[in-house]
Amino acid sequence: MIPVPLFVDAPAVPLEQPVLVFAVAMAVFLVGPLLAKRLGQPGIVGIVVFGAVIGPGALELVDHSDAIVLLGEVGLIYLLFTVGLELDLQGFREAPEDAAIFGLTSFYLPFIVGTIGTYVVLGLDVWASLLLAAVFASHTLLAYPVVNQYGVTKNPAVTAVFGGILFTDTSALVVLAVVIGAVGTGLSIWLFAEIALALVVLFATAWFVVPPISRWFFQTFSEESYFEFLFVMVAIFATASLAELLELSPILGAFIAGIAVNRLISEGGTLMNRIEFVGNAFFIPFFLLHVGMLVDPSVIFDGPRTLQVAGFVIATMLVTKAVAAWLVAEFQNYTRNERDVIFGLSIGQAAAALAITLVGFDAGLFGLDVLNAVVVMLLVTALVSPWLTERGANRLALERSPGEEGRSVGDPTILLPLSRYADLQQRLLELAFVIKGEGGSEPVNVMRVVQPEEGATDRRIAEARADLEELAATGSAAEVPIETETRVNHNVASGIVRGSVEVQANLILLGWDATASFRHRVFGSIIDQVLQRSQLPVLVSRLGHPINTTRRIFVVVPVGADSHEGFYEGVHLVKRLAASLGAELTVLVVADDPDRFEAAFGRVEEDATAEFEAVDDWGRLLPALESEASDDDLIVTISPRRGDVGWHPELDELPGRLAELPPASFITVHPRQGEPEYDRQYLRFK
Repeated sequence: MIPVPLFVDAPAVPLEQPVLVFAVAMAVFLVGPLLAKRLGQPGIVGIVVFGAVIGPGALELVDHSDAIVLLGEVGLIYLLFTVGLELDLQGFREAPEDAAIFGLTSFYLPFIVGTIGTYVVLGLDVWASLLLAAVFASHTLLAYPVVNQYGVTKNPAVTAVFGGILFTDTSALVVLAVVIGAVGTGLSIWLFAEIALALVVLFATAWFVVPPISRWFFQTFSEESYFEFLFVMVAIFATASLAELLELSPILGAFIAGIAVNRLISEGGTLMNRIEFVGNAFFIPFFLLHVGMLVDPSVIFDGPRTLQVAGFVIATMLVTKAVAAWLVAEFQNYTRNERDVIFGLSIGQAAAALAITLVGFDAGLFGLDVLNAVVVMLLVTALVSPWLTERGANRLALERSPGEEGRSVGDPTILLPLSRYADLQQRLLELAFVIKGEGGSEPVNVMRVVQPEEGATDRRIAEARADLEELAATGSAAEVPIETETRVNHNVASGIVRGSVEVQANLILLGWDATASFRHRVFGSIIDQVLQRSQLPVLVSRLGHPINTTRRIFVVVPVGADSHEGFYEGVHLVKRLAASLGAELTVLVVADDPDRFEAAFGRVEEDATAEFEAVDDWGRLLPALESEASDDDLIVTISPRRGDVGWHPELDELPGRLAELPPASFITVHPRQGEPEYDRQYLRFK
């Protein structure tokens, strides 16, 4: 009999067993952010601090192995991809000059002053001074939750800060490319020519190759969402590898890849959730752990150098960012509270600053004192940025008129009835996610109404429940609450309408299969009966392509529709679609004045850029759509119900004709009836 030892020797440190090291890393990713948030700090700070504690510079519990270095570099690339992916391109397109003014001022004033100061005061060489100045001249929106909480994200000054990231981050990464190139081969006119040519090749590949291939892939394999995620991973690291082949930093390639696919990955969708989940739970924490293990706490206490660097960097950043905010506010006529908000937002620093610092450290430009100083800067700005932003945002929110105070257009509670005839149910669910937007808390109620049939009712109920469970799993992957229900009713339309009342739905989303044989007036007996029996807004959709690949949205508005009591809510839905998808809006006004509708659209809460065109009569509408619309476009018709204000007989035949056009994707929005007061909540207050 083989004796079994009651005790085993404790593992030696530093730990070398791969499974045990991985378990320690996972524990750090779990405990670090929880403790940091309890102390009022961002979660990333906790992982960096724990990495420093368990790393070679302190307890030496875990060795800084090649595996951690590799995963850290992968996390760095993934991080910069998510920065590009989350840029507000829609806000940038609406007012690019505001974003450019803020972004360039907020970057180059601290950059110029910081370069001179670090060279003269800290004694760094020219290249290290340039790169360190670029680190704190950029900014990360640490305090975004604050402005979102106070409801001032649509303020023009705040929007300029969001769009300004495109200029600050791109400028910082270009500086990184120049500095790394100069250190490697020396500064010359050929270096700038090579970098310029490399940037042209990289941007051209990202803008003209990645999006078309991505669009084709999403359209072809939209039902296999994990394939979509793997494709995104290939796009990230292929573009990063191209940047490396061009002797640029791979993080610049990842950043540009994020911008390139920005419009193809909709907010609140399943794919976006998977990208954020994998990044936040795995790749980015490994990058932060990698950085933390590079930190040597003893350097901070062995001498004043680290604190000197940190103190100078923090003071220079605060002063120059304050001056930049004041200059922009004076030039743009922003109020004092708007100035305070953009100052608070612009001093936030997070993992993007660490990313550039780490590249400089690996290139030998920075020592441990600078790396530790940047970590100290992150700790300070994590406290100061939210505090300053909250003070300004609170006062800015109070500037609004009393009628606007407390008003918000919440995310809708959607009823999504599905049937055996619904075309591509997965696409309908993705459309519901897009309508809800990011961060919605109200559920999507997915329902199947089963008609009783002797000897087959139980089987049909079981099949319906199996289908609904599969769709509910998709909702879980997107972190959108899904409520499923199977009803038995002889009249399907009656079951849908009764269900909408019971779940207190704000709108009903229906799918239409144009090829099915129905007894129909417009869509078929079921949909037409729902339109007759419910006063809720009803969206009838036929999606011939995945909603996230939409390039443009053509909106058909019939004469007099702006007088309908639910018109503004319908416009809000259209603008929310455009904003969530990053799609261009073209509004076709049939037999009416486009200027009047442009003013009406402008009064609706939700920002989306739109062009307005007049169509003289209904006979010219379809030829206009056929000539302008392409396969990746979406046609949305604001279609009042029969007999309502704005209804026209041509609207009855329009869906069947739209089904024959190249886009093959359209939505008819039937506005809410009987609640004119409800409609007014979607208007802006000025």
